[in-house]
Amino acid sequence: MVKLDVITTRGGDAGETSLGDGSRVRKDALRVAAYGTVDEVNATIGLLRLHLAGDRQADAMLGRIQNDLFDVGADLCVPGLGTDRLRVTDGQCLRLEGEIAAMNADIPPLRSFVLPGGSPGAAHAHLARTVTRRAEREAVALAAEDAVNPAVIRYLNRLSDHLFVLSRRLNGNGSGDVTWTPGATR
Repeated sequence: MVKLDVITTRGGDAGETSLGDGSRVRKDALRVAAYGTVDEVNATIGLLRLHLAGDRQADAMLGRIQNDLFDVGADLCVPGLGTDRLRVTDGQCLRLEGEIAAMNADIPPLRSFVLPGGSPGAAHAHLARTVTRRAEREAVALAAEDAVNPAVIRYLNRLSDHLFVLSRRLNGNGSGDVTWTPGATR
């Protein structure tokens, strides 16, 4: 499916890149920004996986998510909504929802907002969550100007929820959460 034998092509030296359909756009185009940030999400999840302390279940979930993120990028890099290309599906979103529910079942309800931190894994999950929110905003901005598969936006929205719940799970099911104390530094 993919063959990359030449990495340095010089094709982008003038500030343009090719989309999945072969069309050329500026590298600062909304579509490129959206799938570029999805790539950044994937990299932050790669870092998160280094801080899981042998948690095979979390690692397996994140491995599936990293694969999904390549699907998201492939979906975003092809303009239009034709079905002849790889597209994100609602099934991928439903899988995230199931994993969120399973993780959240053992975590007590929040009584305050959670500050990013706690364990190294939780801190990296929060970082991945915030980058995911940026990817979602960029996909929404793109959708206001051009066709975007709605399942992509749903997937990114669910993923940020997933990463938040995972951060709490990695903080001892919430026991190690660092919570916000309103006005604490006045």
